[in-house]
Amino acid sequence: MKHVATAVCSALTIAIVCGTTPASADTLRLLTWGGYAPENVVAKFEEETGHTVEVTKSNNEEMIAKLRATGGGGFDLAQPSQDRIAGPQAEFGIYKPIDLSKIDTAQFIPSMLEATKANTTVGGEIYGVPHVWGTSGLVVDTKKAPSVKDYTDLCGAEVAGKVSYRLKRPTLIGFAFAMGMDPFAAYGDEAAYKEVMDKVEAKLVDCKPNVKTYWGGGDELMGLMRSGEAVAAMAWDTGGWKLNADNPDITFVAPASGALGWVDTFVLPAKGRADDAAYAWINFVMQPEIAAMITEAAGNFTASKGADEFAAADLKARYQASFPPEALDNIKWYPPVPAGLEAIEGGVLDRVKAAQ
Repeated sequence: MKHVATAVCSALTIAIVCGTTPASADTLRLLTWGGYAPENVVAKFEEETGHTVEVTKSNNEEMIAKLRATGGGGFDLAQPSQDRIAGPQAEFGIYKPIDLSKIDTAQFIPSMLEATKANTTVGGEIYGVPHVWGTSGLVVDTKKAPSVKDYTDLCGAEVAGKVSYRLKRPTLIGFAFAMGMDPFAAYGDEAAYKEVMDKVEAKLVDCKPNVKTYWGGGDELMGLMRSGEAVAAMAWDTGGWKLNADNPDITFVAPASGALGWVDTFVLPAKGRADDAAYAWINFVMQPEIAAMITEAAGNFTASKGADEFAAADLKARYQASFPPEALDNIKWYPPVPAGLEAIEGGVLDRVKAAQ
């Protein structure tokens, strides 16, 4: 026992003399998107925790490919979108479950946390928690198109010939919700989903005379709204806020049936070596003041509760006008897409495009 005590004392003495700490300070290997780990946030985290951070910027496809190639190795924390978690985990086993007891869940917007937990559960285990999010909904000139409150209002006589949206999947999903259906609830039943899409197809064909053009890129949409050729459109929240900076009459409106939301998450790769540092990072960046720094860098808000209060005054005002609490809680979060549904959607979009 004496030898053991001496060894412990010697180790402690070395730690003090060398200026190190007996507690472990790990390197966090972070696989993330551009803007999600800005240098000022990394520096503050390293200073406060003693951990170091190695940032690798990526996207969904690359993240999954890297983790699949290593069986979940090479990184300690990754940030895929929530619809890229359940499928890859079930097929490849590239993540490890989240231990919620190590996360300050009170820092999260409750509806976002619950939705992400539900969409990332595999075999009764939770694999993801939310971080950065955004939505698509309506961008409206509120003076020229005050009647547009939901997706199907784009088909109203008051805005005939002056609306725009993409012939893409979000349009199908948004119209389905505005028509009183729940397309996500039909995901598990191809026949039921086809029935939903058939009704949406008929609505979009009827709505064609109202459409100025089907926009293909963000710059095209911006031009249509700025010129007044379009007075209402389906688009992203950040695009609406950018237009609002130039013209206060134009802004993003969360549709009455719910904006369509995406979430980039936090997940633990299966072979990560620094879980403590990963949990420390999650808890650190979800603090409202820190989350606002990430919003400034990334352009999107995070699931940090109250972080909007620390955002730049103009962005805070736009965000709070577009997303009162009831609109936040009404966001329809994209779940993983089952096989087979994309073919159904593709057929609908082709027929709408071809319709006279």
